[in-house]
Amino acid sequence: MKLRIKQYAKIYFVTLILVVIFDSVGTLQFDVGAGQVVILPMVFLIIAGSILGPQFLKFFTKEEAELGGSLVLITLAPFMAKMGISAGANLSKLVAVGPALLLQEFGNLATILFSLPLALLLGLGREAIGACYSVNRDSNLALTTDIYGPNAPETKGTFGVYIVGSVVGTIFIGLLSSIVASWNIFHPLALGMASGVGSGVMMSASTGTLGRIYPEFAEDIILMGGVSDMLTGITGIYMAVFVAFPFTKWLYNILEPKIGVEARA
Repeated sequence: MKLRIKQYAKIYFVTLILVVIFDSVGTLQFDVGAGQVVILPMVFLIIAGSILGPQFLKFFTKEEAELGGSLVLITLAPFMAKMGISAGANLSKLVAVGPALLLQEFGNLATILFSLPLALLLGLGREAIGACYSVNRDSNLALTTDIYGPNAPETKGTFGVYIVGSVVGTIFIGLLSSIVASWNIFHPLALGMASGVGSGVMMSASTGTLGRIYPEFAEDIILMGGVSDMLTGITGIYMAVFVAFPFTKWLYNILEPKIGVEARA
């Protein structure tokens, strides 16, 4: 026990200080044209942790950084339990809502056809499986870590996309919403439903932007986005386990020998 406390004390102490500092700063939100940019405290935490890491200021050693990585599954365990409880408690809602909300998760499968070949061409190995099978938010990170372990290439791919999504995801989806809305092709409620990608922060940024563009539909857009986000969180985990993961691995086994790094070399 003393050895464990000595190993992790520095990580816990610095993490606590960073959390207190950046949580007190809060969420920064400002407008960029018709879009809305939302920067969360977690973004600052990621940046600060990266700067303190072994590649920059070397405040943390490589061994301590690896210890921190092993804590990911522990910190996500309560969230995994919450997702399971939420899924069971809301099964009746899955039956009550329309087919459009239930079937929207299949839209994520199409992105695998584009992202996986691109990831292989960029030089990723099995990291591409974890990176491309989903939008990779909290539940997906927990799922990949649970299946492959915290140090597996697939988990590193998922975590990489998770970090990128945390840093630029809210900015991207806020601006994207304003751009798509300017096309005047989709109904405001359809855009609200599309905002529910499984990330509450991204959903809020998107629906907030759409609410300003369509003030007469603002409340309904937020409602549709919230319901869609909830359903995506519930159905997305099942879609990932039974469809997205197997499909991505199958496609990886076909494409990697043809366009992977070794094949191109």
